[in-house]
Amino acid sequence: MLHNDNLSPLINRTLPLVIFLSMVLFLSFFNNNAAASAEKSEIKQVSDNVIEAQRAQLKQNTQGKGFGPQSPRDIDFLTGNNKRRFESAPEVSDMNLCNIHFHRGAEHKGGEFTTYLGNGDGKGQGTGYAYNGSLSKSEKTSYKGAVCDGKKSGLLVGDTLELHYVHTTAKVAPGPTLGACLSEAIKNPQLRVEAQVLVLVNDKDAIDFGQLTQHKKINGYYQAPNIPNTTGAPIRYAGSTTGPSYNEQGSPLQVSWSVRPKVAKVNIASLDKWCDDNIYKEDHAHGVRNLVINPDLLSSIR
Repeated sequence: MLHNDNLSPLINRTLPLVIFLSMVLFLSFFNNNAAASAEKSEIKQVSDNVIEAQRAQLKQNTQGKGFGPQSPRDIDFLTGNNKRRFESAPEVSDMNLCNIHFHRGAEHKGGEFTTYLGNGDGKGQGTGYAYNGSLSKSEKTSYKGAVCDGKKSGLLVGDTLELHYVHTTAKVAPGPTLGACLSEAIKNPQLRVEAQVLVLVNDKDAIDFGQLTQHKKINGYYQAPNIPNTTGAPIRYAGSTTGPSYNEQGSPLQVSWSVRPKVAKVNIASLDKWCDDNIYKEDHAHGVRNLVINPDLLSSIR
């Protein structure tokens, strides 16, 4: 056993090293979190007046012109006054999967994603809706850095995404952009989007994004067999294509939507890997269209 007198020289020699290592760990933690904070705060939020002006412009540009119901919307809000009707697209089992992409921030609101992220930059970045729930300490552990930062700021642990599985009645194979959903034979196919909201976690046991987006031919149609079936009965409604390019203009495309109300947790490392190599050539999250709240641009949900 060492006595106190014998410990003093040892303490004097090791204490500076302990202090130094503690400072290194602290600075590493501080820098990682500072980088993450900078990543999230780099988007300057526009004022409410900007969003109100965009909504007023959307109303003016669509009023009396025959536009069909628009998306995204609050899936918990079931009423709408839009009188344009179109036949609901077939079930996905009778359609071809043509494209998969995702948005940073849920475009739709409702279910487990009603926390508003803010107005963003007015062009679709830094806005949308976030997962309402909480993550465990281990799930929130920071990853090696931002992922899927091909064109915009990258994604971090805790970010909410809305994943879109786009289906078409055209005879096509899965590919990049919504152009993959059209063909020389059919320029106006019926379209259906299966939407799933995700939250990114640092957990190897969470859902693998690569598996989530796998496709194969089933009964002659390209299908995504791993669309989640445990995140609630989808809210189905008539709408349109989305994206911030339609903040002030109506979308002319008719889309049958199925939006699941519960959020699924996805391993951020698997998304990182997917963004490096996928047939859709997706390497970043797409922007978010302003939530459509004008009743004249919304369908009635039955």
